[in-house]
Amino acid sequence: MKVHDTILDRLGERIVSGQVPAGERLVAADWGEELGASRTAVREAVRVLESLGMVSVRRKSGITIRPSTDWMAFAPEIVRWRLRGAGRLVQLHELSELRAAVEPAAARLAASTADGVARAALGAAVQDMVTHADRANGADYLAADVRFHATLLRASGNSMFAGLTAVIEEVLVGRTEQELMPQTADETALRLHQEVAHAITRRDGEAAARAMTAIVDEADRAVQSLPL
Repeated sequence: MKVHDTILDRLGERIVSGQVPAGERLVAADWGEELGASRTAVREAVRVLESLGMVSVRRKSGITIRPSTDWMAFAPEIVRWRLRGAGRLVQLHELSELRAAVEPAAARLAASTADGVARAALGAAVQDMVTHADRANGADYLAADVRFHATLLRASGNSMFAGLTAVIEEVLVGRTEQELMPQTADETALRLHQEVAHAITRRDGEAAARAMTAIVDEADRAVQSLPL
């Protein structure tokens, strides 16, 4: 990881956590001194924060933290920082609501638009999930799960849905990083992923959407059962 990426994560997490509240003005040099980073590294990180709508930069007034309503909520970086913070369960629930609105529709579309390559990729991803089911909190299972959902969104043929691939990936990665995944995969979850893949293969959009809805609902119930 590049130095400015590390600095970016540290600054982003501070802003998201509220340690640096909206409206507060800061000087880049102060951040650099506090974090032990060069001015160049801090400057590059601040540019990214500005592009995400998290800060505004003015020559004479320095860096001002913007309210969260101005942030690019779908930016993978912001999703990742929120999942690492105290409000992770709220973020997970909001992301579940987003997934409930998008992924069933994507599955329905994919049943009509997915080509042979995409259908094969979905099946292969599910098979890899089954293979690594005894380590559902491990890297191999996560990679297969990410591949399944990314393939689904792209196979929908809707560029807006496909554009959410990185956000959904952050959700799945975040669940593993925050140790929210069980060691052994839930059999129902595996079966539902298989049902989505099979429904898309046989061009049954309604069945694909139903199974995908069940996947998202099950994931949200798991989040709701976690202690605050």
